[in-house]
Amino acid sequence: MYPSTDEFSPNVNLPLDAMNFLSRLHNDDLAKLLLRFAIGGLMIPHGIHKITDGIGRIETMLAKAGLPEFFAHGVWVGELIAPALIVFGVKTRASAAVVALTMLMSIYLAFRDRLMTLNQFGGWVIELNLLFMVGAMALVFSGSGRYAFKED
Repeated sequence: MYPSTDEFSPNVNLPLDAMNFLSRLHNDDLAKLLLRFAIGGLMIPHGIHKITDGIGRIETMLAKAGLPEFFAHGVWVGELIAPALIVFGVKTRASAAVVALTMLMSIYLAFRDRLMTLNQFGGWVIELNLLFMVGAMALVFSGSGRYAFKED
C-alpha cells in the first residue's frame, strides 16, 4: 500500500514515483551537450546559407544602419566557426559569446524598426534570433560540460 499524499515525505521510496524517476534523470552535462547541439548545430545551416547565397544582404543592412560593410564578414565567425566550436565543445564560452553578439547584431540590423511586431503566424518577429541569443548566453554562463573535447 502506498502512502497517501498527506503522508508523503521526500524519504519515501516509491517505485513508480514520478519525482523520483525525474530526479534520476538529472544530468547537467547531458543537458549542456543537448544545448550545444541545439544552438551550434541549428546555427550552422544559417552560415552555410551565407556561403551559398552570399553576404550582400547583410552588407546592405549594415550600410543602411551607417556601419561599415566589411562587418558583414563577421558572419563567417558568428554563424559557422563559433557554432562548430560550440558543437564540439571547444572554447564554448567564448564561442557562445560570439554567437550571442551575432544574434544581437542581427536583431538590430534586420528588425530594429519592428521589434514589437508579430509575424504572419502570430510569433514574435525576433523570436528565432532571440532564442539563439538566449541559448548562447546560457552556454556562456554554464560552459561546455563534461561531454566536450575541451571542458570549460
